Amino acid sequence: MLLYCSTHQHRFIPVWCRKVCRLVSARSSLLYSEDMGQGAAARKRHRGPIKSSVPHQPSTSEDMSDRRRPTHSKSSKKEILSSQKENFGVFKVSSELRKLCLEDFPADKERQLRPKPAETCEVVFGIAPCLMALTQGRRKAYKLLVKDSLTSQRTSVLTVCEEAHRRGVQISRVSKKDLDKMSSGGVHQGVCLQASPLSFLTDAIESNTSGTSIPVWLVLDRIQDPMNLGAILRSAYFLGVDKVISSRRHSCPLSPVVSKASSGVMEVMGVYGCDSLEDMLRRNVDHGWQVVGTVGADPEEYQIPVILCSDFQVTRPTMLLMGGEGGGLSKQLLSICQTLLTIPAGRDLSPGIESLNVSVAAGILLHSLLLTRSRCLS
Repeated sequence: MLLYCSTHQHRFIPVWCRKVCRLVSARSSLLYSEDMGQGAAARKRHRGPIKSSVPHQPSTSEDMSDRRRPTHSKSSKKEILSSQKENFGVFKVSSELRKLCLEDFPADKERQLRPKPAETCEVVFGIAPCLMALTQGRRKAYKLLVKDSLTSQRTSVLTVCEEAHRRGVQISRVSKKDLDKMSSGGVHQGVCLQASPLSFLTDAIESNTSGTSIPVWLVLDRIQDPMNLGAILRSAYFLGVDKVISSRRHSCPLSPVVSKASSGVMEVMGVYGCDSLEDMLRRNVDHGWQVVGTVGADPEEYQIPVILCSDFQVTRPTMLLMGGEGGGLSKQLLSICQTLLTIPAGRDLSPGIESLNVSVAAGILLHSLLLTRSRCLS
């Protein structure tokens, strides 16, 4: 008996190994089929086919064919790819924006464009307004939306994205159509920022004159065009005006359009709101301030002295008073003015063109006043 086993041992072992391999292969195929039916959770628990503990070395091509893995169907491959997309997300972004962890899952896009019900927000648009709104911290920033195109790779756009990322503001990519809608057709330059609104400062308007320079304030009455207000704020900030005060009534609010027209200056320079400019002006006059009004090219109808802006000297605290686009200064405010300034025309004017745009006139007058102030201090 021992001799028989020893003689035929080389024939018995290969046959026995082939049976074991068939059993293991069938069991692995069954486990794989069950795993595909149970979904992602079962796939994570599955650790692969069970390995046989019996070592074997097949000697023929038939033995090798018995060890082949089961063939996957095309539907199984599609299911795996679909699961991977669902778990990991598939979207194309530039390498720079990928570093900023942009979130752009299509299923979330509609939700991302809507603020929470308890939040009051508006959409700031444009490179400079969005950047200033993020850096100045006067607004609460909710979400930065970036145009889904090569625009997102511009240096200026990446600077805004980096600032938003640094401050923990969510960044999402949307289409140009979405940005056009959010900015109401404004020039958004590929970026919009959902943030809390800005309003006029309500602090008491103090006439403090203890500084090293003679204070110059700009007082605006009924400026209704947001483009004009934005341009005025930009000139006032650039030229060095100490404070800007606006009437609350019949004046445009501090909207995103004003911020864009000011190239972001509205985010930096606080604008005071006043319910009664007349009371504020008279109170400051009692403290030694002078009120300077502005008129057009015809000075004959006024009882107050009218001089050229280039001839006026700032020698004490001064408030430059400018009226709205239509009727100019009211009679009540004109009665408080000690002096009226006018800008000389460089030619004979045709009828109906006797004045400048209020934002252009403000820039010229402020430059003239603040230039004389610097000469007085030097």
